Amino acid sequence: MKEPPRIGPPREVAPERAETSRAPEAIETPKAPPRLAPPGQPPSEPHSAAPNDHDPSHDHDPSHDHDPSHDHDGEIAACRPRYMPRGGLDDAEGATVPPGLAVFDSHVHLFPAGVFEAIWRWFDANAWPVRYRLHAEEVIAFMKARGVKRFCALHYAHKPGIAAGLNRFVWALSRSHPEIVPLATVYPGEPDAQAVIEYALGELGMRGVKLHCHVQRMAADDPRLEFVYRHCTMAQVPVVIHAGREPSSSAYGVDTRALCAAAQIERVLRRHPRLNVVVPHLGADEFDDYARLLGQYGNLWLDTTMAIADYFPGAAPASLFPGMADRMLYGTDFPNLPYAWDRELHRLVAAVPDEAVQRKVLYDNAARLFGD
Repeated sequence: MKEPPRIGPPREVAPERAETSRAPEAIETPKAPPRLAPPGQPPSEPHSAAPNDHDPSHDHDPSHDHDPSHDHDGEIAACRPRYMPRGGLDDAEGATVPPGLAVFDSHVHLFPAGVFEAIWRWFDANAWPVRYRLHAEEVIAFMKARGVKRFCALHYAHKPGIAAGLNRFVWALSRSHPEIVPLATVYPGEPDAQAVIEYALGELGMRGVKLHCHVQRMAADDPRLEFVYRHCTMAQVPVVIHAGREPSSSAYGVDTRALCAAAQIERVLRRHPRLNVVVPHLGADEFDDYARLLGQYGNLWLDTTMAIADYFPGAAPASLFPGMADRMLYGTDFPNLPYAWDRELHRLVAAVPDEAVQRKVLYDNAARLFGD
């Protein structure tokens, strides 16, 4: 097999901002916890589990919860974003997945409408213009129409009290749309955190847990996460944790480059050898460290999300693919993208010409990890 090309630095392009006139929509959140519908019957309406009953569609912009001017010791000043903010790309997009490819997108976001709106406001101010301002049902329809066979639905809680409601929302969507693999989330340290995880992985049968070190302001080896790792190990489901240093922003209210390091993930892998850990964005920007960890720990997985799009500065090393394809996952971050939905798909196919490796990265690995 030929050595795949190295993904180069981004081109300079004019920013493009998508507009939206959609007003946030509320979701119903009855108090009583649901029971799974019998086969052949429709699922119940989305509502939150008993722990931390809360309607996340009423939430505001996460960035408003924190005033960086109150931080001490120059913590915010020390955070020097390398990847954000950036403009959008006016690149062409395809109508469907290329013929002959089966795609399992391991990194798609689904939130209630009000939370999506808040996230897009944050992205407008601090990250990049979101090209696809689609709410949850529209995201699902978009993916189906373009021939994406399966995808993981990821979400995260930026404050206490909303995780249970977010989990219920995504679980209900997965009941209506079997293409969705629903993952849960939790806000570490909140009073009912353990109950939220037990309910999501037990009663709801969700297929993993999504954590975000930047948004939730915690390190991967934070002691508050130990119960999450234990429960996921017992349930035999993976943890997807944004533990890489990038994309970083001072708007998170914490120095993400000081908070996150490959060494912390290594400690988690060592402590929990039966836990499958997925680090998105190929561990950006510690590519070499994660390449070493991928070869050393059989319970580490990486996803490609935004790391091979020719968008951020720097280059994802092509050496991550040859010989390590068994634990590489294709992901996009859809719909929160500043470029075409299939941009990374075409670049991955070009970088990995071996069709057997393509099949592993684009579909088979995710099916094996999350279930088909």
